[in-house]
Amino acid sequence: MGNCLTVGPNEALVVSGGCCGSDMKTYIVGGWAWAWWLVTNSQRLSLEIMTLQPRCEDVETAEGVAITVTGVAQVKVMTEHDLLAVACEQFLGKSIIEIKAVLLQTLEGHLRSILGTLTVEQIYQDRDQFAKLVRDVAAPDVGRMGIEILSFTIKDVYDKLDYLSSLGKTQIAAVQRDADIGVAEAERDAGIRETECKKEMMDVKFLADTKMADSKRELELQKAAFNQEINTKKAESQLAYELQAAKEQQKIRLEEIEIQVVQRKKEITIEEKEIDRTDKELIATVRRPVEAEAYKMQQLAEGQKMKTVLIAQAEAEKIKKIGEAEASSIEAVGKAEAEKMRLKAEAYQQYGEAAKIALVLEALPKITSKVAAPLAKTNEIVILSGEGSRVTGEMNRLLAELPVSVNALTGVDLSKIPLLQKMTSAEA
Repeated sequence: MGNCLTVGPNEALVVSGGCCGSDMKTYIVGGWAWAWWLVTNSQRLSLEIMTLQPRCEDVETAEGVAITVTGVAQVKVMTEHDLLAVACEQFLGKSIIEIKAVLLQTLEGHLRSILGTLTVEQIYQDRDQFAKLVRDVAAPDVGRMGIEILSFTIKDVYDKLDYLSSLGKTQIAAVQRDADIGVAEAERDAGIRETECKKEMMDVKFLADTKMADSKRELELQKAAFNQEINTKKAESQLAYELQAAKEQQKIRLEEIEIQVVQRKKEITIEEKEIDRTDKELIATVRRPVEAEAYKMQQLAEGQKMKTVLIAQAEAEKIKKIGEAEASSIEAVGKAEAEKMRLKAEAYQQYGEAAKIALVLEALPKITSKVAAPLAKTNEIVILSGEGSRVTGEMNRLLAELPVSVNALTGVDLSKIPLLQKMTSAEA
């Protein structure tokens, strides 16, 4: 019987031994393997990164200056089958501390040997190149152990005799000198550049002011053009609105006239119906009673003589004719009045000013009668004049002033009437 062993990706499992004295070894990384009891052996080797801090104290350089160098190295066991087998042969059964100790001694040895071939300036000023050189020299040796150097950097370089600080002071002095020279040159160039910039600034400002003035002028011109266009559009809109309002008022007036015409037609129809009603009423109140009375008299005169009968019949026929004549007269009068009103309406609408004159002429007799009413109580009027023609002249003057008075009261000019024109011309 045996066990099923598993291992993660950060470890390597080595299974060795077997039946019949087998020397076969199995290397497993991140997998499983079967181990028989009593006849096989299983061991583990860590594949995780190991951090080493090599330190070389008071190592003399090529110039004989003793310096101390510290570094940091990242190493790990390689997972290729052959290299993993080498690493297992070298380190299997050792702890991490023991493995680090072996590798640290190897790196420190190579670091010391390389320090003896370089100057302090080379080590101090180009640390990356120094670290690369150490890594390149030490990599084959640790590689033969199945170890890979992932990275190696120089952490610190210093000495106990202030050699490095002296180098720094010299460099600092040189840098300070160059800095002062650079400051002076920069101030000189800055002054020259400042003058040039001020000149350019003035030129730019002049151009900017000029462009700003041009822009303001263009803006004012555009505003004036826009205001002119806006005022023009407003005026056109106002005129269009007034024209449309006038058209609407005209349409409203036409509608009112049509309404008045329709109302007048309805009034005429009502008047015609009233005339028919009156006619029927006359027939019912006059003719029918007369016929009833004639029939009554006819029945009462049955026993009288033929003369009385004839007289009664003649009297009844007379009354009948009178009633028919009155009814016809009333009907004719109603129709004549309606036709007169219709013809007046058409004439007023057609002739306008002439219709107004006709109305005024019709009203003048009534006005005259009202004015002359107080004179009806006068018994006698005496006109004193030395000449007989003076009375005629006064009458003509009164007639001539009549159109003016009527025009002032009614707005109608009677002087356009041919008869009055003849009278006024005869007076003249």
